Amino acid sequence: MQTHEARLDALRAELARRGLDGFIVPISDEHMSEYVGAYAQRLGWLTGFGGSAGSAVVLKDKAAIFVDGRYTLQVREQVDSRLYEYQSVPQTSPAAWLGANAAAGARIGYDAWLHAKPWAEAAEAALRSVGASLVPVDGNPIDAVWQDQPAPSPAVAVPHEDRYTGQSVAEKRAAVAEWLADKGADAAVVTALDSVAWLLNMRGADVDHTPVALSFVVAHADGTVDLFIAPEKVTPALTAHLGNAVRVQDRAGFVPALQALAGKTVAVDPERAVAAVFHALEGAKVLRLTDPTVLPKAQKNPVEQAGHRAAQARDGAAVSRFLHWLSIAAPKGGETELSAAAQLLAEREKTGLLRDLSFNTISGAGPNGASPHYSVTEQSNRAIEPNSVYLVDSGGQYLDGTTDITRTVWVGPDAPPAEVKDRFTRVLKGHIAIDQAVFPVGTPGGALDSFARQFLWAAGLDYAHGTGHGVGSFLAVHEGPQRIAKASGGQAGTGQGLLPGMILSNEPGYYKAGDYGIRIENLILVEERTIAGAEGTFCGFETLTFAPIDRTLVEVDLLTPAERGWWNNYHARTEALLAPQLDGADLEWLRTACAPL
Repeated sequence: MQTHEARLDALRAELARRGLDGFIVPISDEHMSEYVGAYAQRLGWLTGFGGSAGSAVVLKDKAAIFVDGRYTLQVREQVDSRLYEYQSVPQTSPAAWLGANAAAGARIGYDAWLHAKPWAEAAEAALRSVGASLVPVDGNPIDAVWQDQPAPSPAVAVPHEDRYTGQSVAEKRAAVAEWLADKGADAAVVTALDSVAWLLNMRGADVDHTPVALSFVVAHADGTVDLFIAPEKVTPALTAHLGNAVRVQDRAGFVPALQALAGKTVAVDPERAVAAVFHALEGAKVLRLTDPTVLPKAQKNPVEQAGHRAAQARDGAAVSRFLHWLSIAAPKGGETELSAAAQLLAEREKTGLLRDLSFNTISGAGPNGASPHYSVTEQSNRAIEPNSVYLVDSGGQYLDGTTDITRTVWVGPDAPPAEVKDRFTRVLKGHIAIDQAVFPVGTPGGALDSFARQFLWAAGLDYAHGTGHGVGSFLAVHEGPQRIAKASGGQAGTGQGLLPGMILSNEPGYYKAGDYGIRIENLILVEERTIAGAEGTFCGFETLTFAPIDRTLVEVDLLTPAERGWWNNYHARTEALLAPQLDGADLEWLRTACAPL
């Protein structure tokens, strides 16, 4: 197997052959996906980095890798510092680094099928300011040197039944047509995989843990849709499900179809469509508008909400069985991050309804838990030692909902140190503050973020990730546009107003590098609240996730009476929901874990 140094050398040789002085390598695909298929894992192949967000820039004599705070520790463990400088986002960016490091006259290549148009425009401006240029490549140079690159997934696309979606394909097409009429547009280009899946009530298996099919859509003002997808993915069942108003075409026909829209008014989402889509539409009048499926997809209808509740209840029972197992097995020693993750998967599989995990389980023992998005491998696999902190962040994909839950536990037999209990309780207080928040409808998620951080801030502490992300319905575990995060660094979504039906995670944390990590995560649903005398419409959150939180880590004296009341109420509801699904020793454990503080 080639070393990462040999791969970097091979890429540089290919760039030289093409007359390029550098190249930009994101984790992305033709759909701007967060999680990508194996064929698109170019950054991982080149550098060894295993995270889900990041990018690299390769020049003739130097290279850099760019990650955000979630991956500060992980990138140093996985990527050779002799080959790549470590750079932190949003403090810097590939474009800013290129502005400082690219020579005048340099030609920097980029793959227009992997970058958003605004990114390309910003990078072009940064390079122009130093006399360099950004050059779209014809074929990705990494693909030219990646000899055993996997092919895109051949999995078939399948219908997702209306009993799970709550809305038919015809209804969704009509809503998009109405939106196009309102905008004065002839067509909308929909490229995000979860948007295509939602619009056509179609699912697939082309991206690990996200049930989507590699495809594009052009939706027209007359309510018809063109679906561009590899022919081998299309079955008679899918064709029948889609109906006559959806024209199924070969994926290879997508660019010619865009070029055929010359002279028309076409809506394209600059955040979700790659630059190559804009290049193909140069003859059209392009309206830069948010993909019309994004908000309706985010606002779950009553059928989707009911499905989520059912999935969460089922998943909570599986997680509780796992936590009971862990409470017995871990203090004895002999368990590892991988063995624990395997046990948790087995508990979910016992439901008989699990379709996939919703992401790779984050199974972090001791210091590995201090990397918020740690991904365990055979090489990094660590023993879960007695008298240590263990963090597990996991989720399941079920036909009726997508789950995401984090629990942090103290592995005995001794009592946890005072510092760990203090940090855990501050995180818990922040979690409760989000759960109990009441706010005017449409309040941006970013306005709530400090609710979760205030108790850590009071002790001079913080965490380097957002507090909450949107979640799909048997779709992406990270779904926009809503999120709860600091409104800095140009992060998308912090300004999106929170609206009824939106699902978010509530996951404050604390991470002590080299020692332990803490995170408590439930999913929550935005709901309207009836408040006597309220002036306007107000919202709060319905808690969706139910599984015991580790009481041994709570410093009860730090909780207010109201916070203790929240804890006791939450665990009473947890016991009521999960007890009918458990029996024997699992049920006894649950009752003990849910006893009042």
